[in-house]
Amino acid sequence: MQAGLRRDILVVFMMLGILIALPFVFTKPALRDFLVYVMAYGLLAMSLNLLVGLTGLVSFGHAAFFASGAYLFGLLMQSGRFSIPLAMLVTVLGTAVLSLVIGAICVRLKELYFSFITLAFQMFIHSVILTWVSLTGGDQGLRGGIPRPPFLGIDLEDSTSLYLFCVVVFVVCVAVMRQIWQSPFGYTLRLIRDNPNRAVFLGVNVVRMKLGIFVLAGAMASMGGVLLALFVSGAYPDFAFWTTSGEAIFMIMLGGTQLFFGPIVGAVLLRLLEHFATIYTGHSGLVLGIVILIIVLGLRQGIGDYVVDWLRRRKDGRPELSGKPDATPAETSTETRAG
Repeated sequence: MQAGLRRDILVVFMMLGILIALPFVFTKPALRDFLVYVMAYGLLAMSLNLLVGLTGLVSFGHAAFFASGAYLFGLLMQSGRFSIPLAMLVTVLGTAVLSLVIGAICVRLKELYFSFITLAFQMFIHSVILTWVSLTGGDQGLRGGIPRPPFLGIDLEDSTSLYLFCVVVFVVCVAVMRQIWQSPFGYTLRLIRDNPNRAVFLGVNVVRMKLGIFVLAGAMASMGGVLLALFVSGAYPDFAFWTTSGEAIFMIMLGGTQLFFGPIVGAVLLRLLEHFATIYTGHSGLVLGIVILIIVLGLRQGIGDYVVDWLRRRKDGRPELSGKPDATPAETSTETRAG
């Protein structure tokens, strides 16, 4: 565990250094804008993967917490009574309470019912955003922009300072999710995903565990909404629309569910595909659909998962196997002999 923690700390600092250095090596503003979008939506996808890949709960409404983070942060900053760090803290706590209320209902349901009740809650929140015009601005979004008052000597009105702030927040959130992923709590969630009946037999409170990760995933998604709201200086109803949750699911499918950084890989790929499909074709949705179908039907897993499995097979000198999630080399070799 200590070796794993040292490795994770090293990876975090490497990620921090690379993200800080990239805009200074490649000075075009478009790259910085692209990275901020990837970080914001990457947090949405990675937080969703805490439910999908780690726990086996497929949520179709996870963007509700992404949007609640953006709107709550924007409203707090527009009130003029909060500093940016305090507004972020209140936003995370507020979204955690919202996800606790929603999750207390959703986690008691199974599989398809869970997926669709989360979608129903998301569309309810989207409807509230559209109809509560005096508070949210309706379909125009939050009007007047989001103030960025200086704090601790940091002025986020400067584009470079804003980017560096987003990088630090992103890396901290990734580090927190990594610890969840590798903790005993995370391995308990894997047990629930793979064999919930055995988990109950071993004395695990399955509902409580699912509710806990639901709240944590919602809080992490809200931080993605905060970053995007800061960057675009606003919050819009599209943040809470079902297509935003669909994009997060596509990111997970592209990058992989069992690799921790898979959703980030998927976020980069999806944004690149959207960019070039929009430039070179007039049918970006069709192109994206074809590419995702090819990956899903051809690889039958995300690109990140496929690469990791391929490297493991090459290292062990074994033929290609249709392995299962979190299978160890010993387990896969046993399956080979049994076959």
